[in-house]
Amino acid sequence: MNKEKKKIDLWFSIGSTYTYLTVTRIKDIVKKKNINLNLKPFNVRSIMIEMDNRPFPPSKKIKVDHMWRDIQRRAEIYKIVIPSLPVPYPLKNMELANQIALLGVNEGWCLEYLELTYHNWFINKLPAGEDENFILTFKKLNINYEEIKKKALTNEVKNSLIEQTKIAKSKGIFGAPTFIVEKELFWGDDRFEDAIKWYNK
Repeated sequence: MNKEKKKIDLWFSIGSTYTYLTVTRIKDIVKKKNINLNLKPFNVRSIMIEMDNRPFPPSKKIKVDHMWRDIQRRAEIYKIVIPSLPVPYPLKNMELANQIALLGVNEGWCLEYLELTYHNWFINKLPAGEDENFILTFKKLNINYEEIKKKALTNEVKNSLIEQTKIAKSKGIFGAPTFIVEKELFWGDDRFEDAIKWYNK
């Protein structure tokens, strides 16, 4: 397959903590390496519930603490902004955040939205999916948030996210972020570079 026809599908779900590391650095990587990137929002929570998988519940404080320290370390390695703790987690309204991401894919502003909403969540401590985060994010995007929210709450968009999640499940996706190149699946931010190597084969 010619590289011109190849692509990396980034399956993401706003609410995934490690996705902060991906969305904060991905714009520069895509530009530098000339990658054909497709953004694919889905609802990872519904897949995890089906799998009876709650990776970072309050009852696993030691594991949760390690996750946050691991994210801080990796942010330092990547030379991106290191989040201070605590970061609001888990999100209450991740479905709405991802429904809006779907609109962003269709309208061409999803990548910027992802970067800003994660920054406002991890750095400004405004949970993604909440009005405070959306207002600040869309002010930076210079887009009318109320109009976007109204669109995102339609049954059409809600059903689109459900369908997208079904597609993700059919591809064997079980977590976020996940990168797919051709039929190869790479799970986790730390597999992004492996996905790029496969893309460049």
